[in-house]
Amino acid sequence: MALIHVPRPPKRSYDPSRPASDLLKMQLEHLHHAEKRLPLRYRTDIYVNAIKTEGEAARYIREVTEAIHRAHEQAAANRFARAPKRKRVIDLAAVADEGASRRSSAKKKSAAKKTKVPDSKLKLMRKK
Repeated sequence: MALIHVPRPPKRSYDPSRPASDLLKMQLEHLHHAEKRLPLRYRTDIYVNAIKTEGEAARYIREVTEAIHRAHEQAAANRFARAPKRKRVIDLAAVADEGASRRSSAKKKSAAKKTKVPDSKLKLMRKK
């Protein structure tokens, strides 16, 4: 890839005590809008409408940019955080259910064997 030479801006292009231009004020509005979408812990306490000079604007731009980077880094760390190891609760519950169904079916069989037919029904069944 070809390198593109970008000349350094002249030293007089940035004056911290110079009043902020309209372009710089519009950039501050855009950054303020982006800052309002950040979680509260990442927001700055700078009142944007009070910014009058290029130095104040530069300070605000730096703080908001750093806050955006911190918020994205934290979100990425949370996104790729290792999930906690799952417990094998489901396997144990399945085993417990099998044992319960065996016991209940055994109870049904033994209950079926123990039921006695009344003598009157036995006599009727023998006559037929």
